[in-house]
Amino acid sequence: MKTEPGRRFALMTMGLGMVAGATGLAALRDGVASAAQPSLLPSGAKSLEELTARLNRAPRRRDFKTVPMILNHPDQWDHAAPSEVIAYRDAPKQVWDNTGIAGPWLNAMRNSLNTQVWSFGHPDFLVASATHGIAGLALFGPAMWEKYQLAKLTGGKFQSNTLIAEQKGAAADPKDYENPEGAFSAHDNSIPALQQRGVVFLACHNAIWELAEKLITTGVNPDELSQNALAAELTNNLIAGVVLTPGIGGTLPELQRAGFNYANSG
Repeated sequence: MKTEPGRRFALMTMGLGMVAGATGLAALRDGVASAAQPSLLPSGAKSLEELTARLNRAPRRRDFKTVPMILNHPDQWDHAAPSEVIAYRDAPKQVWDNTGIAGPWLNAMRNSLNTQVWSFGHPDFLVASATHGIAGLALFGPAMWEKYQLAKLTGGKFQSNTLIAEQKGAAADPKDYENPEGAFSAHDNSIPALQQRGVVFLACHNAIWELAEKLITTGVNPDELSQNALAAELTNNLIAGVVLTPGIGGTLPELQRAGFNYANSG
């Protein structure tokens, strides 16, 4: 996992920083965290396009000072966004139970998308990533990885969060979906690329809470925060587009009850 962030990711990061400086306060006041508009949705994916637009408008609260261990009110997580996901009825849908950051999870979701979209002809196929355990580290940006030394928690498999970095396949023509080195190949396995295809990445409050406890216990707490405050800081720094749930383990039954097919990347 040595891929370095590409030019697009660097520009995106710089742009997000400029936006945060110029208009970030207004965005936080409105409770909205903007995500990049998907540009890799298949032709004819009208329902998925509409869902993605609604998700981009759904509020994401990222101004917490503290958070409790158990979330007991919708204001404490991104309630509107998972409600939209659960309500999606217009196509087959699948939820992946992803816990291993170094496993094949991004590749597995990409292959599933390709098969449903082009083999079975379901352009509106929806994939959700139920992201928890060590895989949840992938949903934090470089600032949190550096401040809290998150690479150490990956067992030496990552030096930085390369899963949010642009891959070389992103530069290929997206119209050529058969390109073995293109945007729909293993050469473009990244979280932003999958988000551009409509994949919804769900974060787990319980995993964030436990991560905060681990950081405090191991002495990686430079600001000497309480667990409530450290968990709040981590929550506030989830990458753009991520949907916070009160807990993945308890959210999975809600998704399955709504017709999501369960899959596990191993």
